[in-house]
Amino acid sequence: MKIKTAAKINLALDVTGRLDNGYHLIESVFQTVGIYDEVTVELSGEGISLSCELPEMFAKSDSIPCDERNIAYKAALKFAEETGIAAGCTIHIKKGIPSQAGMGGGSTDAAAVLWCLNELNGKPLDRDRLAALGKTLGADVPFFFTGGTAYVGGIGEEITPLPVFSGRTLLIAKGKEGVSTGEAYARIDALEAPLHPDTTGLVNALKTSPETSHEFFGNLFEQAVSLREVADIKAAMLASGALNAVMTGSGSAVFGLFSSEKEAGRCANALRGKGYFAQVCETAANSFTVI
Repeated sequence: MKIKTAAKINLALDVTGRLDNGYHLIESVFQTVGIYDEVTVELSGEGISLSCELPEMFAKSDSIPCDERNIAYKAALKFAEETGIAAGCTIHIKKGIPSQAGMGGGSTDAAAVLWCLNELNGKPLDRDRLAALGKTLGADVPFFFTGGTAYVGGIGEEITPLPVFSGRTLLIAKGKEGVSTGEAYARIDALEAPLHPDTTGLVNALKTSPETSHEFFGNLFEQAVSLREVADIKAAMLASGALNAVMTGSGSAVFGLFSSEKEAGRCANALRGKGYFAQVCETAANSFTVI
């Protein structure tokens, strides 16, 4: 089975507390977007093998392990443990989603492997069990079994679908700078009197007046993670007519919402000329597409 599996962005992202076990509580609106990895899963006799195919631009800057350290490999192991199905598989991932971008590239691959293995083995797990299994791999993984637009709370496991916000023109761009997720959360903990994004306002806007929703986009991590490239990309998007431009996740990709694909395309060309990854896409209604 071969599928395209979508990236995600955070239309809003707030951190509201920290648990005793170190996990942080979030309030966020997740949105799948039309930038994809291609994941191929084939059942085989024994064992798990994984290979990766990276564009030259990613290979220069992104370190992606293509062995048992990869979350997609771990997903196959978890599926076998959960179901008792011992058949092996081969996994091939063709990357289209930049890593260390706050776009869930590893999480969506893990979800895709779980979904494909479940399909190929006669669907022994329902969506809730797949999501619960995904949670053991990473906080973002369960969302991809819902996809589209969703409010996400807790540590990422509380997922409530929202009205579809698909078909909106986005430009997503990323430089080479980055901050590890752990370091980003440590900086969040050190913030004094931060300005929190209005996640509730965004949820209400998506339900009642989606054309105004961009007014509520925001990300608390922008106050904690100060990256020159993020500021440069945001400024370029806003100067080119973006309705809003916000960093996603703990960084370092930035998305801009545009009212016209032409404006987004011009900005993308300008950003590529400065050496950035830049891709025009749309908000997407689903995570997985069989190809």
